[in-house]
Amino acid sequence: MSYHNPYTPPRKSATFDDHTLAEIRRAAATGIYDIRGGGTKRKVPHFDDLLFLGASISRYPLEGYREKCDTTVVLGSRFAKKPITLKTPITIAGMSFGALSGNAKEALGRGATLAGTSTTTGDGGMTDEERGHSQTLVYQYLPSRYGMNPKDLRRADAIEVVVGQGAKPGGGGMLLGQKISDRVANMRNLPKGIDQRSACRHPDWTGPDDLEIKIMELREITDWEKPIYVKVGGARPYYDTALAVKAGADVVVLDGMQGGTAATQDVFIENVGMPTLACIRPAVQALQDLGMHRQVQLIISGGIRSGADVAKALALGADAVAIGTAALVAIGDNDPKWEEEYQKLGTTAGAYDDWHEGRDPAGITTQDPELAKRLDPVAAGRRLANYLKVMTLEAQTIARACGKNHLHNLEPEDLCALTMEAAAMAQIPLAGTNWYPGKGGF
Repeated sequence: MSYHNPYTPPRKSATFDDHTLAEIRRAAATGIYDIRGGGTKRKVPHFDDLLFLGASISRYPLEGYREKCDTTVVLGSRFAKKPITLKTPITIAGMSFGALSGNAKEALGRGATLAGTSTTTGDGGMTDEERGHSQTLVYQYLPSRYGMNPKDLRRADAIEVVVGQGAKPGGGGMLLGQKISDRVANMRNLPKGIDQRSACRHPDWTGPDDLEIKIMELREITDWEKPIYVKVGGARPYYDTALAVKAGADVVVLDGMQGGTAATQDVFIENVGMPTLACIRPAVQALQDLGMHRQVQLIISGGIRSGADVAKALALGADAVAIGTAALVAIGDNDPKWEEEYQKLGTTAGAYDDWHEGRDPAGITTQDPELAKRLDPVAAGRRLANYLKVMTLEAQTIARACGKNHLHNLEPEDLCALTMEAAAMAQIPLAGTNWYPGKGGF
């Protein structure tokens, strides 16, 4: 005879939670893995687990209204004849035309230009609208080679050789057939309406020695003018950074697992790579060990949301950051005003990540001409510029409170950690102590 305790509610498993059960049933019913966009949804140690130690008696703050705090950053000063100077260390990450609508790409270019920073092409090539509205444009050179040609390499202000992406290090990109319009198909030399999967590795090199040759080829094509970035997903940041420097990179872009993507396997997004917070210090250590810190610039991306995140990344040793998901939200992605239409798609504003389906009500992650019309690139560009301005002001506010007259003067000593995990990853003392795991002693 069984007995049910009326005072104890039914207890669900933490391992087999509702989402896990639903995924098992979906996989059993369809026989295919789940594809989605966005970044990881699991909670991992992040910048929220760090705090700044503002100035008091032992440190002297700067007066916010009278004392300058510089935000400029120079990228590509190692070898390039024409390094890039940006007014703010917050850049726009690579997001392709194909994944995004033409209006969205234009809006990103407009907003970045108003803010005095750069934007990045993403996979699939360079559009005239994007080049025309981006004062500083970084051209991504990916394993797919989609849209790549020497003319556009020379039209760019910098070239980013993409080896990996934070949402899927070791994996290639996806663009489903419903987003491969006539124009996208022409730019990528693909059949219209057919699913496309990008290669996960470059076809003409297999290691760092080959990468060095490829970088040299790109320099020759562009007469040594353009800074050459190398982008890696956060997996083995110390060695990947060191090898990128050895291969001749001017800039290393390091993308943690909170970085988004237009489409890949859900199992990839949630189970491959490392948190952004865990990637920064090993990369900085590699640069310091090689005597190249601040000579080869480090750009951090993956989950950057606010000026506080920017300041923390720079305090840990980065030179700049890149934003992707946050930039899309700024121009109108997941806006509650489209809630009724999100509901019809079986989701809600703030959770919509089926970008690969091309039905985005906001007109951003779509190639549907009627949906794309909903995004005004001029107004959206202004919104992005406002957001970038606020982030920059927030970072300045924190830097001044720490007594720093340039964002790059922020340092690990200005930080403490709230959790053991964050302390270990960032190598920052746990709050109230001078110790972090691995340091030894209290």
